[in-house]
Amino acid sequence: MVRLRPRRRLALAVPVALSLTASLGFLPAAASATPATAAGAARAAADGPNLSYVVNTRTDHRTIRSVQREITRAGGTIVTSYDRIGVIVVHSADPDFATRIRAVRGVDSAGATRDAPLPAQSTTDVGTPKVLSAAQVAGARAADGQDPLEPLQWDLPAIKADKAHEKTLGSRRVTVAVIDTGVDDTHPDIAPNFDRAASANCVSGKPDTTDGAWRPSASESPHGTHVAGEIAAAKNGVGVTGVAPGVKVAGIKVANPDGFFYTEAVVCGFVWAAEHHVDVTNNSYYTDPWYFNCTDDPDQRALVDAITRASRYAEKKGTVNVAAAGNESYDLASHSITDPVSPNDGTPSDRVIDPHKCYDIPTQLPGVVTVASTGAKGLKSSFSNYGLGVIDIAAPGGDSTAYQKPQPPATSGLILGPLPGGKWGYMAGTSMATPHVVGVAALIKSTHPHASAALVKALLYAEADATPCTDPYDIDGDGKVDAVCQGSKNHNGFYGWGTADALAAVTR
Repeated sequence: MVRLRPRRRLALAVPVALSLTASLGFLPAAASATPATAAGAARAAADGPNLSYVVNTRTDHRTIRSVQREITRAGGTIVTSYDRIGVIVVHSADPDFATRIRAVRGVDSAGATRDAPLPAQSTTDVGTPKVLSAAQVAGARAADGQDPLEPLQWDLPAIKADKAHEKTLGSRRVTVAVIDTGVDDTHPDIAPNFDRAASANCVSGKPDTTDGAWRPSASESPHGTHVAGEIAAAKNGVGVTGVAPGVKVAGIKVANPDGFFYTEAVVCGFVWAAEHHVDVTNNSYYTDPWYFNCTDDPDQRALVDAITRASRYAEKKGTVNVAAAGNESYDLASHSITDPVSPNDGTPSDRVIDPHKCYDIPTQLPGVVTVASTGAKGLKSSFSNYGLGVIDIAAPGGDSTAYQKPQPPATSGLILGPLPGGKWGYMAGTSMATPHVVGVAALIKSTHPHASAALVKALLYAEADATPCTDPYDIDGDGKVDAVCQGSKNHNGFYGWGTADALAAVTR
């Protein structure tokens, strides 16, 4: 099986969330210690690679200002400070910066957000979508009321979105944000619904609202554009139709030109969404450079802390955060997984981790809706991660046609969506499943405009179609079990509370 990149890991061209001990209880405040000294600052010359850090503090004004002074004394350069959640983004070339700043009174945790120096260099293949030719687009035939390429979207009837659209396309008062590689708002399927005011470039860790800063360059991944279209492609007689084609969609770019999603950018993305009244965020990625962040490592613990603070802040502001489960066929409820890709911006090595102590972020954070992928036959996709108590819900993300073939007129088992430059193409992954759930959540919010984030999530799960375990699960038909599903019809490790249901979202 091809390893999928941004689920990120970009798609194949072919939980109730896992509980973290007492919320942030596993992230205790640092004990009081002597602050960084002027002598330490003298040592903080550029004697190492220039790295980015997050420093997490208590949120009272006095503590934050005191810590900021100590950061400067320690030779750090403050990029920005998110005072409301106590997260400070810092650059430093001192290899001992994190160790020394952790000893400062008021610092809860601190750590490097990357293994490679600024800017990171990547050789990772991000995948290439299967692009529809001009002839395929021109030759598309649709029934009355359908967009031209909609007959190829087997995924819409799979969650009854086609039936939901007969009742409503969603509300213009609802905005979803795609926290991703950037969104091409000039695409004819996206432009009618694009929300510029809620869009930004967060790659540096600090929002950039320059016009078009949220767009991917010609050399960058089309991932975010595809995701945005799956959610909210307009029903306008052009191309494809989104799950919620009447809602607004924003682009929050958090992937750098090398395709890395670093902590400072993700924190910025969640905070930006929270403060711009975004109703639902789509997170089809894992935060680099660690696939799993282990809380017994001080650097990785700081990354979990920072993004937990940011995602919780967004939820408190009314935002539902939805994330992809991942594409490595891992059982996230097991006690041992071999992670061969971390750190993916440095020198990775096989490391055995316990997913109950080491977390894929934001996927496994408290309050985040975790999404598994299904194929055209409604079975767990061959690549989708799973796990009882981790997976909250499932939705179409595609699979190899050899494993799950769609009914005609659809011809591909992958998911069709827009690509930058006015094109359309197929991709697959839990990256593609997540926007289907985001679209359904947007329809729920459209139907229940005053619903809190907690209520939207509760309705999302309660209205899902119960999907029993696939047992035995032999997706490639070779006579060997490929994954074991645990749980009941109403809640299990493959499908969570069930498969997302768009029609129920607008009728209940």
